[in-house]
Amino acid sequence: MKETDICEVACVEDEKVNRLKSMVLSHNTSKVAEIFKALSDQTRAKIAYALTIEEELCVCDVANIVDASTATASHHLRLLKKQGLAKFRKKGKLVYYSLDDHHVKQLIEIALTHQVEVEERDW
Repeated sequence: MKETDICEVACVEDEKVNRLKSMVLSHNTSKVAEIFKALSDQTRAKIAYALTIEEELCVCDVANIVDASTATASHHLRLLKKQGLAKFRKKGKLVYYSLDDHHVKQLIEIALTHQVEVEERDW
């Protein structure tokens, strides 16, 4: 017999649902979704990962790491900055990017650890 992944009867714990609904609605989950959307692009995920390893990289280095043009790398870096995931500084004619703070680094590291664990579990 095939196991189903949905409830077979309706059962709502009103107190729990109301408490959690209030908590969920009190946070800006659409902004959280935008963070994950920004990281859902493979190139941006690679860039973010590279910035967890090396604290700061110039746009030219990022472009070479992800095998892209500087224009493409700049586009992705600007999007990460717009979402509050990265920041930049200009030094002469060079622009250096880094992750915005340690929370972003933790987010990337946790996602990578989870991905490795899922792969190991699926073997």
